[in-house]
Amino acid sequence: MDFRFLELAFEAIDLRSFSNLWFWIALAALWSTASHWIVGVPFDLVRRAASGDGQALADMEALARIHARRLTEIADRAGLVIVALLCFAITSFALAGFLYGFEFAQAVLLLLIPMTLVGAIMLRAARRVPGLDVADLGNLLYRTRRTIQFVGIMSIFVTSMWGMWVNLNMSVLHP
Repeated sequence: MDFRFLELAFEAIDLRSFSNLWFWIALAALWSTASHWIVGVPFDLVRRAASGDGQALADMEALARIHARRLTEIADRAGLVIVALLCFAITSFALAGFLYGFEFAQAVLLLLIPMTLVGAIMLRAARRVPGLDVADLGNLLYRTRRTIQFVGIMSIFVTSMWGMWVNLNMSVLHP
C-alpha cells in the first residue's frame, strides 16, 4: 500500500500542539466557558440580577445554592481522591512534557494546572455561598469571576509565550 498520501497529509496538517490552530481555539473556548459559569451560575444571569430583574435574582440564588451544595458535597466525599488523581496527572504530564519533550503533554499541562486553580477558586466560593444573602452572593460571584479571568489572562500569556518558544525552537531553520 502506498503511504505517500498519508505522509503528505501529515505534513500538511501540523500535529504539534502549539502550532495547531485547534489547540488555540480550545484554549479560548476553555477560558471563555470557565469565566462564564461561576459556581454553576451563568454570568449573564448575574448581570440581569444586578440590574434589578427579580426573576433573574431568584434564579441566580437558586442556581448558586444548588451548585454550591453539589460542589461542596463532591469535595467532601471525593476530594482526597480527586486531589490524588490531579497530582498524579500533573506529575505525569510534567515528566512526559519536560523530561521527555512530549509537546502534547506540555500543552495539556498548561491547560490542567490553571484549571486546577480555577477549581480551587470555585470550591472556595462555593463554600461561602450558604451563609450569604442575595446581594452579597452577587458580589461573591462577580469577584470570583474577576479572579478566574485574571488566572485566565495569566494562563493564556504563559501558554502563548511557551508556545512561541517551542515553535521557534522547532523551526525548520534549526537542524
